[in-house]
Amino acid sequence: MFRSKRSGLVRRLWRSRVIPDRDGGDGSARSGHDLGATGSFKIPEKNPSAEIRARRGREARSRLLLLEQELKAVTYSLLKRLKERSLDSLLEAVESRGGMPSGCVLVARTEVRLGGQAAPPHLLLGKLFRWPDLQHPAELKPLCECQSFGVADGPTVCCNPYHFSRLCGPESPPPPYSRLSPNDEQKPLDLSDSTLSYTETEATNSPNVTPGDFSDASTSPDAVKRSHWCNVAYWEHRTRVGRLYTVYEQSVSIFYDLPQGNGFCLGQLNLENRSETVRRTRSKIGYGILLSKEPDGVWAYNRSEHPIFVNSPTLDIPNCRTLIVRKVMPGYSIKVFDYEKSCLLQHTADLDYADGPYDPNSVRISFAKGWGPCYSRQFITSCPCWLEILLSNNR
Repeated sequence: MFRSKRSGLVRRLWRSRVIPDRDGGDGSARSGHDLGATGSFKIPEKNPSAEIRARRGREARSRLLLLEQELKAVTYSLLKRLKERSLDSLLEAVESRGGMPSGCVLVARTEVRLGGQAAPPHLLLGKLFRWPDLQHPAELKPLCECQSFGVADGPTVCCNPYHFSRLCGPESPPPPYSRLSPNDEQKPLDLSDSTLSYTETEATNSPNVTPGDFSDASTSPDAVKRSHWCNVAYWEHRTRVGRLYTVYEQSVSIFYDLPQGNGFCLGQLNLENRSETVRRTRSKIGYGILLSKEPDGVWAYNRSEHPIFVNSPTLDIPNCRTLIVRKVMPGYSIKVFDYEKSCLLQHTADLDYADGPYDPNSVRISFAKGWGPCYSRQFITSCPCWLEILLSNNR
């Protein structure tokens, strides 16, 4: 009975693997084969004969079948090394797509071989269950609750793919952006484009916000004694919805709907007369983000099925009046605030930004909709649903 249950768990895990589209529509690689819509190789000849096309199609299918068989054998070999409890945790994580809390799945840090190349276990399962185009373990970052977090070369490694995120790679910055162009001088100043904290500038202007709303949503006699590292404000366009959420723990989930979710639930925040645009965007928040305070800075992990967009002082180019908005795809994470850069920016802000107020500790995150020079929305207050992360000076 014990063996049959383990075998059943292994079979269910194999059936839960991600199978990339043939056309690469999911952004994944095509397993090293340049396949057309019919599954045959693209060939340079303008008019290959039907016989050649058929032969090459059979060769492509044969190679794919061999790769599939090799992948299955390697996967089964790895999964059968796991204890039943670890298989249960892994299956729960995979079937809930990270929505259910799951424990670490620890295995010995020994490499497996696939296609003649060696790969660590967490890379193999990451490719199998989440990112078929994953190529190198350096692309992965353990989440703060994972036992592999901060351990570079331990004897074991967690291979739960939902205990990892992919790192956002470097990208070209958008064109320089002038915060106040000559043409804008005749227009009313949009507070979203100033360097003031939104919470400080717009709270008294919003009919939905009263001074009492600035109380901490998680305040308790015990909580007051602890120090917090950030406050989170949730906005819909120019209206702040709900109270500030104060964060004491090292990480916090901010979500609309998350099975067994614990953290800041945006789905519970009520507001009359929401627009249809806001309603549609709120439905896309889903599992939301995981915000974590780590030794080098603050990280945001996109747990939803739609992109998020991020701006912070440490993402902007120093000493330039630019607006850098980074797009973070589902499953990826980004350092939204860098402590070391922040110390430098606070010093330069005193010298170079004396023309107006400046908040060097504010991070802005928009769900599903981007803003800035590359988008029709120039200001974040044009985004239907967004967050302002107000970081404390206490590190």
